[in-house]
Amino acid sequence: MVRCDYCGQEEGMPYQCRHCGGTFCSEHRLPENHDCPGLGEWDDPGGVFDSGFDASVSGSSTTERSASRGRNLLSRLGISTGPGGIGGYFRRNMTYVFLAIIWIVFPLEFVAFWLGGTELFRAIFTLSSDNLAYVWTWVTSIFAHSPTGFMHILFNSIVLYFFGPIVERKVGSKNFAILFVGSGIVAGLAQVLATVAVGGTTSVLGASGAIMALMGVLTVLNPNLRIYIYFILPMPLWVATALFAGYSVLVSTAGGIGAGGVAQLAHLAGLGIGLLYGSYLKQRGKGAPKQLQIGGRGRGGRRR
Repeated sequence: MVRCDYCGQEEGMPYQCRHCGGTFCSEHRLPENHDCPGLGEWDDPGGVFDSGFDASVSGSSTTERSASRGRNLLSRLGISTGPGGIGGYFRRNMTYVFLAIIWIVFPLEFVAFWLGGTELFRAIFTLSSDNLAYVWTWVTSIFAHSPTGFMHILFNSIVLYFFGPIVERKVGSKNFAILFVGSGIVAGLAQVLATVAVGGTTSVLGASGAIMALMGVLTVLNPNLRIYIYFILPMPLWVATALFAGYSVLVSTAGGIGAGGVAQLAHLAGLGIGLLYGSYLKQRGKGAPKQLQIGGRGRGGRRR
């Protein structure tokens, strides 16, 4: 028996939506019955995040003009967004694209160390109070992880692998990408600016802030989602989220927002964004599956 991703009902003969990849019961098998992202949340029918539906589904000439401009821009860059094109791969796959970027960036960090030492590494990969004007680091720092702590990248990758596809199916790849990168930027800036405000200096790197946003979204959509910490210990997601938030608050209160070499405030900021966005989604009738497994955790800056 398989549970419907939309209502949670057990289904002996489930249906899989070819547009969002979700599994549904007979009642919710049609895209319009499970709020499939392809019906209206992609905002670029025929573009990079094309749902595969006819553009007329949106019923919006403004949306179609916007999509056309996006396709024309990508075409001028030599990127095909059709089903067989390179750009088409990003539809429904942004979780794995981000995972790939994270693991591609990781060896590049060592190359930066080898070529220019700590100074070059920090200039490229860390969001720091000393180089806040290096706006590219607002993004690169999300995908960079401590080169001296393998558990940092491993834990973030595991959680992204399990949580990411669920959220992506619910909101669509475009909104998922905006949520991940946007929350990562805000989380990093929150940590750095708060530290500067109290007269300190810091640097941060890592995807934890963005991943905590995903965790926040799922906590609201299905607080009783069962996860397996370290693949062994079963726990409702809301309990895991509450324990994590409580720990971060407690550690920050006792030792500061960067206690333990971890960007505690960045974690909390990402979680807060996710909870807010999850509340918005819940108002629109979104749901989440009932069970999930996760496991694991981790210098060049505070880990987030």
